[in-house]
Amino acid sequence: MRRFARVALLCLGCAVCSLLYGLSQLALSLEQEPGGGRQRQARDPATPGARRQAWSAGRGEAGSGRCKNLSVSFWNSYWMLPSDVCGMNCFWEAAFRYDYMKTHPSEKMHLAVVACGERLEETVTMLRSAIIFSIKPLHFHIFAEDQLHENFKDILDEFPYEGRVNYTLYPITFPSESAAEWKKLFKPCASQRLFLPLILKNVDSLLYVDTDILFLRPVDDIWSFLRKFNSTQIAAMAPEHEEPRIGWYNRFARHPYYGVTGINSGVMLMNMTRIRRKYFKNDMTPVRLQWGEILMPLLKKYKLNITWGDQDLLNIMFFHNPESLYVFPCQWNYRPDHCIYGSNCKAAEEEGIFILHGNRGVYHDDKQPTFRAVYEAIKNYSFGDDLVHSLLQPLEQELQKTTHTYCGRVYKVFIKQLTKSIRDLYARRSKGR
Repeated sequence: MRRFARVALLCLGCAVCSLLYGLSQLALSLEQEPGGGRQRQARDPATPGARRQAWSAGRGEAGSGRCKNLSVSFWNSYWMLPSDVCGMNCFWEAAFRYDYMKTHPSEKMHLAVVACGERLEETVTMLRSAIIFSIKPLHFHIFAEDQLHENFKDILDEFPYEGRVNYTLYPITFPSESAAEWKKLFKPCASQRLFLPLILKNVDSLLYVDTDILFLRPVDDIWSFLRKFNSTQIAAMAPEHEEPRIGWYNRFARHPYYGVTGINSGVMLMNMTRIRRKYFKNDMTPVRLQWGEILMPLLKKYKLNITWGDQDLLNIMFFHNPESLYVFPCQWNYRPDHCIYGSNCKAAEEEGIFILHGNRGVYHDDKQPTFRAVYEAIKNYSFGDDLVHSLLQPLEQELQKTTHTYCGRVYKVFIKQLTKSIRDLYARRSKGR
């Protein structure tokens, strides 16, 4: 009996020591930067294009999140896993991953865009705007038609990355059995965004934007909305309209849509881990379906009733799952509809525009010169030039010429946040950040 008691006491002591060691390792890992030392730089100065492509395509972002894809159990315990996969903290990373991610968002921000047709220049201008003000490192996931890849590489490899930005180019990819149908839905390749959670399997969170987006403040600020998600929210978007009297969905839609005026998918922040794991309520079957299971049935049911393609499908999905959406204010997705009928984005009037969305082709015609002026100013800005004299002041002069339009009458909302972003950037530089 005494021998049994001694053995039990010895086992208890070993368990306590093991627990204390594990907790010490956890504390050490939490003191470090998220993902520190795990992600290899995608850019090699010797061969920037080829090495970046090889690394990104071969391993992607897996280095920063390998533990989340491994099953840790009694039969596959953390200490039996290869040391080069998770190290000693794999068990604790699996156990504490969600609390850790909630308080320590990923250091690298992931931004995706889909470019087809004649969208090269517009996409590059969007990427330039993201680089100018952002603080944390950026990884661009660029989905483009094959003939655009070399052009993207030639341009992006000349950008002054300063170690803060890298990119991966992908072909346009749809499920083989329905590729033609998805590719021609609404605009060429637009529905590619629906498949990003299934393609970028090793990316935890992602900001998707249309090619006609311009950032007037750091990407970090919209990325921070991830920390505001509650336990049920998987994505964030802005309303399609602020004023129901001019809303499209509430007046014309022949399908379900989110909220009062629907949502706009041109700026979509996603927790893709949650998206991949969620089972969605729907009006096709009493059984809840996962993301990869629900897309084609939705298209088949509503194909004849949708006008705006993939955006309509997202509206239908979040109509049935409203608890899964975080809605951010209109200045994070400011479009011509917010000013061409009179100013109706009050948040932008107070704080300025944070993200400009030039849909309806307004960057490339003379119908909305206010939007075009901002686009041309960012497109023509040279990295390294003084932002006040080379960007802000010339832009304000051009905007003052647009006061004959409704949007021009409120032109100051177009530079209010931009002025602050420039001031904050120079303040960070003066402090050596």
